[in-house]
Amino acid sequence: MIYRLRVILDNDTDDDIFRDIEIRKTDSLEDLHNVITQSFGFDGSEMASFYISDDDWNQGEEIPLLSMDESPNSLRMENSTIAQNIEDRGEKLIYVYDFLEMWTFFVELTEVSEEQVAE
Repeated sequence: MIYRLRVILDNDTDDDIFRDIEIRKTDSLEDLHNVITQSFGFDGSEMASFYISDDDWNQGEEIPLLSMDESPNSLRMENSTIAQNIEDRGEKLIYVYDFLEMWTFFVELTEVSEEQVAE
């Protein structure tokens, strides 16, 4: 399955800055982190986290790029798939990149489609 996600940069202007991203539901949140940073022109070298969100964009459980918890079962982007965190159209995540600059993005699942198989 392919997920189409709308990623909107939360900024202080009236203009929405967004990207529509297609990614496999089995890809990791780290893969999504890499796609978002590349599509918005960041080098990807800063710390980042995803947060589970409700319909009102309230920040919930954190899924960090790197975890201070060294146990193998600690929640991190690399071991968390997109489908484990959002699976239905309209579900949301908040993504924060660079905790000094606090670039904040709203991520919403807008479409789910079958993956096209090349012949």
